Amino acid sequence: MGSDDKLQKYRDKRDFRRTPEPQGGGGSSSEKPVFVLQKHDASRLHYDLRLEMDGVLKSWAVPKGPSTDPSQKRLAVPTEDHPLEYADFEGVIPQDEYGGGVMIVWDKGTYRNLQADKDDSRSMAESYEDGHIEIWLEGEKLSGGYALIRTGKEDDSRWLLIKMKDDRADARRNPTSTEPKSVLSGRTLEEVREQAADEGSEES
Repeated sequence: MGSDDKLQKYRDKRDFRRTPEPQGGGGSSSEKPVFVLQKHDASRLHYDLRLEMDGVLKSWAVPKGPSTDPSQKRLAVPTEDHPLEYADFEGVIPQDEYGGGVMIVWDKGTYRNLQADKDDSRSMAESYEDGHIEIWLEGEKLSGGYALIRTGKEDDSRWLLIKMKDDRADARRNPTSTEPKSVLSGRTLEEVREQAADEGSEES
């Protein structure tokens, strides 16, 4: 299945005449796969974790955001694949559009597949299908090993995002509270919302 087919669900949920989100199809895979965590103030504030995999961004909604404490298991709900260009998306999505609200790139970087370090033939796609992903993040806010573990049946599957025990673990840190700004623009959600409102009033 090509990346265009994988993005059909993403495109079906959006009206690109109204939303500023990228339609996709123009991005190219990077030398090292990227990860992004987007802070998204929609109907409820949450974080969206996305991992570059086979030409798209595999995505999960993480209600409480990531933790640097290995004792904290964070729910991660799978969502539709997103285009690679989405890794740089910040802005305001109209409230009557799918996922309406404000979004910033809270953290971004590259990752490597720790499963492949143990078994050279084990791809990310195979780890995803098996429901057990182990990755090493190199972000600006998050780094070190993280595991994504699927629980439940196919129709009601949920994942858990867990910080692995390594020298990057820190139970005292709470980056979602202490580091609210975008790593791309340096803006907070509120500043993105205010800037969009100001630009809208200038145009009208």
